Amino acid sequence: MVDSTQISTSKAIQQRTGKTFHLATRLLPERVRHSTYVLYAFFRVADDVVDTTADRDPDVQRRELEAVRAAALGDADAAAVTGAALGAEERDVLAAFRELSDRYDIADEDVNTFVDAMLADLETAEYDTYEELAAYMRGSAVAVANMMMAVMDVEDCETAAPHAAALAEAFQLSNFLRDVREDVDDYDRIYLPGETRREHGVTVDQLRRHEVTHGFREAIRAELARTEARYREGVAGIKYLPSDCQFAVLLSAMLYADHHREIRARECDVLSETPSLSTTRKLWLLAKTRALWAYYGDPETVFYRVSCVSSPADHHHGHGDPHPAP
Repeated sequence: MVDSTQISTSKAIQQRTGKTFHLATRLLPERVRHSTYVLYAFFRVADDVVDTTADRDPDVQRRELEAVRAAALGDADAAAVTGAALGAEERDVLAAFRELSDRYDIADEDVNTFVDAMLADLETAEYDTYEELAAYMRGSAVAVANMMMAVMDVEDCETAAPHAAALAEAFQLSNFLRDVREDVDDYDRIYLPGETRREHGVTVDQLRRHEVTHGFREAIRAELARTEARYREGVAGIKYLPSDCQFAVLLSAMLYADHHREIRARECDVLSETPSLSTTRKLWLLAKTRALWAYYGDPETVFYRVSCVSSPADHHHGHGDPHPAP
């Protein structure tokens, strides 16, 4: 049984490092909310091994990630290694994750794919094609979606899974577009695919110098459009989730997609500073989404009335968003 201390520790990690997702998590039913705190904390423990601005030895980071993997998979022989490599907070999180994994039958394959993606961050600084980036996201985003579906107890996973994968990818792609400056400055990583950069005449050196050219703006616009196609596919599957989880997932989509409004308001300049949503904006989105959810009760209808993402019909006919959020 996951104890209250482990839940509190996990919740504190999410509050500290994932404020946007934490707002949506609080709206999940308790049966899912506590498990989501633990899942998020597990992802953060692994992510923090590689996402550091400190000058660290990659071999040490690999050993720590393998310790995380072993503990998450329940390898008792790795307990000593885990204890040596990780702190008390991390050990609490990993113990709680292991219990959840047993309770909800989280697939070892998803754990392995996720940790492999974290290892890739130590080896790969940029991706030449979108297909290569999508392969990375199968671990960093899709595996996460699969674990969330497990703790939500989704009835028809086969139907829901492709939509959940698309939504998870959309969230991560929005983060990549928001964090271009931070990723290149702090971690020397570039998630803008090489093929997109070449098409619009954007070089790595320009990114490092924070040069906002016409080509850079067009590259960001192209990736915004690609990401919004993933939102359309993802939001179409929220209806396949348990009814008590749908609103929280819808709000997550609303919050992540709203970064696109902020990016477009800056004319796609994400290099001068990193776009962010104010607390006031987040609460406005929560109130608006809740009001329309009470009226319509349909995830897609609400999403397209509140978000800056155009509906499939409007996108198909080349129209802009008919209900732009102010």
